Amino acid sequence: MLNLTKYAPALKQYYSNTMVENMVYKDHPFLAMLSKDENFYGEDMKLPIIHGNPQGRSRTFSNAKSNKTSSELKAFTLVRARDYSLATIDNETAEASETNQGAFLKALTVEIDGAIQSATNSFASGLFSDQSGTIGQIASIAVGAPVGFDTVTLSDPDNIVYFEIGQTLTTAAAKSAGIERVGTCTVVSVDRDLGTFAVATGTLPAATAALDYIFVDGDRNLSEAGLEAWLPTTAPAPGDNFFGVDRSVDPVRLSGIRVDGTALPIEEALIKGASRVNREGGRADVCFINYSQFENLEKALGSKVQYMVSQAFGRADIGFEGIQIKSNKGTINVIADPFCPSDRAYMLTMKTWKCYSLKKAIRILDLDGNKLLRENDADAVELRVGGYRQLGCNAPGWNAVISLS
Repeated sequence: MLNLTKYAPALKQYYSNTMVENMVYKDHPFLAMLSKDENFYGEDMKLPIIHGNPQGRSRTFSNAKSNKTSSELKAFTLVRARDYSLATIDNETAEASETNQGAFLKALTVEIDGAIQSATNSFASGLFSDQSGTIGQIASIAVGAPVGFDTVTLSDPDNIVYFEIGQTLTTAAAKSAGIERVGTCTVVSVDRDLGTFAVATGTLPAATAALDYIFVDGDRNLSEAGLEAWLPTTAPAPGDNFFGVDRSVDPVRLSGIRVDGTALPIEEALIKGASRVNREGGRADVCFINYSQFENLEKALGSKVQYMVSQAFGRADIGFEGIQIKSNKGTINVIADPFCPSDRAYMLTMKTWKCYSLKKAIRILDLDGNKLLRENDADAVELRVGGYRQLGCNAPGWNAVISLS
């Protein structure tokens, strides 16, 4: 029987940290291009920011002296967000598929790759989130259509990239406030053209209705603080508490620049956003948009479109091609990311962003040295993939969120 002791050496060889990183970064531009710090030890981490200089200045010495003030400093106290992706492999199935003669694919490889990919998608999507963990909002529910199923249509069809067959979901009337609806449901089919998914009739959480928000079971209010949290589309109100900081005292420098580009052609909206970032002291170098908006930009630029490639952080072998636009501080690469919301663009000064994690942000959890765990109540082994991490920004005011139509 294939067990932990017999298979662990091979797993260590084929699923080293390098192997996991190759799988993680190739198709997720923001995640790949993000600077990484794998030393987030201890309980929390202070991320200091200076958002104001001393104001003891005047052309009259006595006035300068009497009006002296100190620098304005804040410190975001980051805490880690947890994430797990588990898979179980029946021993007989694993052994029966070990050779080319026995199967087209090795069951262990399929399940391990799948668990890593699920963890990767969660990480990459979380980097755009607002901490609520929502993966979509319901536009409508067709009960019994088709027979035996209830079909949910998403308010934004592009959010279908978050959904997979077999997911266990919950719903709530609000993103983060209030309690979840009672019960869970399982996705049984996904239509990626229409932006719909189906569950068995009658299994949606009780009282689920149009405009409800959707969450993977166990995710609500536990996501990383992604770009939507660091750069909210609405300026923080007084009393805002974001990692211990009231950002309302200086909304731009502490929570980013907000640009309304809904009435502008997309290329003009992006240029406006870059100009604002540069004016505030940043140096916009990368802009992330949704694939649909990337298509709109390509069409708008027509024959004038020019492409450029940006490399993944620390990885010369992984690059992402985007559309080049100009600003007064240099060239900006506009890159499509599948998890960027379709109604906005993020114009970023990339050097201000970093993922802080406890060891590798995604890895096989093997503190005891075992990459596979023998299940005590089944003829099977379990793989655990996960990570403990948080996104941080040391200069939010050098970045912008641009609302798009």
